[in-house]
Amino acid sequence: MLDVVTWTVDPAIFTIFTREIRWYGLFFAIGFLLGYQIEDKIFKHDNAPAGWCDKIFIYVVIATVIGSRLGHCLFYGWEYYSAHPLDIFKIWEGGLASHGGAIGIIIALLIYSKRVTHRNPLWAFDRLVVPVALVGALIRMGNLMNHEIFGHPTDLPWGFRFIENLHQWHYLGAEPIFTAPSHPTQIYEAICYIIVFILLMYMYWKRNAGNRPGLIFGVFLIGIFLSRFCIEFLKNNQEDFEENMILNMGQLLSIPFVLAGIYLVIRAMKQPTVSGRIENIKPKQQK
Repeated sequence: MLDVVTWTVDPAIFTIFTREIRWYGLFFAIGFLLGYQIEDKIFKHDNAPAGWCDKIFIYVVIATVIGSRLGHCLFYGWEYYSAHPLDIFKIWEGGLASHGGAIGIIIALLIYSKRVTHRNPLWAFDRLVVPVALVGALIRMGNLMNHEIFGHPTDLPWGFRFIENLHQWHYLGAEPIFTAPSHPTQIYEAICYIIVFILLMYMYWKRNAGNRPGLIFGVFLIGIFLSRFCIEFLKNNQEDFEENMILNMGQLLSIPFVLAGIYLVIRAMKQPTVSGRIENIKPKQQK
């Protein structure tokens, strides 16, 4: 059994021309590349026209970056960013919020469905969220590498000691100051998201759940955001204003997604099945 894990991983892998290449960015990129491969197989399985997968990938990448950044600025740092609006564009300084990314993706897929597929948006949602769960797990591992978003102190044998003075240690060569052994909540979330990913893959490939519009999307929302809601009880608050809140911002933002997921699952099970395979595409839909 472990007594404690002293986490001394450097967030940067290496530096090129003064620009750091970080584990977080690498995991982010790997997630999108793997996600594209999975999505491409799903689209081909459903006989989607050539180009649909490339377009959804572009929509999602842009929406994730913009939505995550704006989500952080609006939900967690509005007091600062409202006074320094130009700093919103400084993404390289950090600050992304998964709930903002989720909202951005939802808006992007509504536009994508109207402009590209001309189908019920649930068709795209059901297929996109399968790899998104995997991407979420990889992003949380990036948070682990950054020594961020960890939990309260714990005496459990797998507690992690993270570096508190990360900037001074990384850039100035200071001796590391470690936290008390704490819950590695990044790993907890990553494990939950992997489980959701496996479940969604099983539902799509083995149970033909793609023929029940909204079912896969609903299970995704419940699995991801209920996990997030529960694990938040173990996390340190991200911002000072959360200290006196019964539920923190992450939990409050998760509740609507969970409720939407429950609604979609109930609705999908009451509706008749509809083939998700693309047939008889009109010419304008093949652009």
